[in-house]
Amino acid sequence: MKPMPIAARIAAVLILASCSEEAKPVYPLVPAADSAEQLIADGPHDVAVFEMEDLGIIRVELLSEIAPNTVKNFIELTERKFYDRTKFHRVVPGFMIQGGDPLSRNKDPRDDGNGGPGYKIDDELNGMPYQRGVLAMTLSGQRHTAGCQFFILHQDQPEMKREYTVFGRVVEGMDVVDAITELEIDVYGRHGKRNRPYPKDARITTLRIERAAGS
Repeated sequence: MKPMPIAARIAAVLILASCSEEAKPVYPLVPAADSAEQLIADGPHDVAVFEMEDLGIIRVELLSEIAPNTVKNFIELTERKFYDRTKFHRVVPGFMIQGGDPLSRNKDPRDDGNGGPGYKIDDELNGMPYQRGVLAMTLSGQRHTAGCQFFILHQDQPEMKREYTVFGRVVEGMDVVDAITELEIDVYGRHGKRNRPYPKDARITTLRIERAAGS
């Protein structure tokens, strides 16, 4: 499937944020974009291991140097098995794959994307570029509304507004991300929410954390 045109990707971002441009001013980055990557240590990091049903494994390096509270929240949810058997319920080839919703476990796709952990966490905007393979938190229409849902970028998105907390990057398994985007997608929402893999799900069998040596 061909990557989405830029205009379509921007529209998808606005759907993800579900907020008007006027209501969403641009916020400063902390740290500056040209220094965020310099803060990341060379040493080993905790790694999130996504075991995908019938598709393979995605390994994501968690970057606590630039988003410590977001990483802590993600690890805590993972260790509670919060993400096991959930799905990547929204897939936009050329843009991103979105998952982490506990409601995606049930048999009713109409509520996919509406679930959360019962609380919100603060954004940690850090200036990491929106490049292929980065892991970031989704929002619910305004700042500081992340909780459990996340997305992995399928391709670079330099035109995206700096509104989402980047807290990891894929170090192995981008071929699996590619495979997810190549599933048949219900683009128009004939069988549930739009952009859902159908009839085959993109299900996370288990998600676990491999701790860095010495942590």
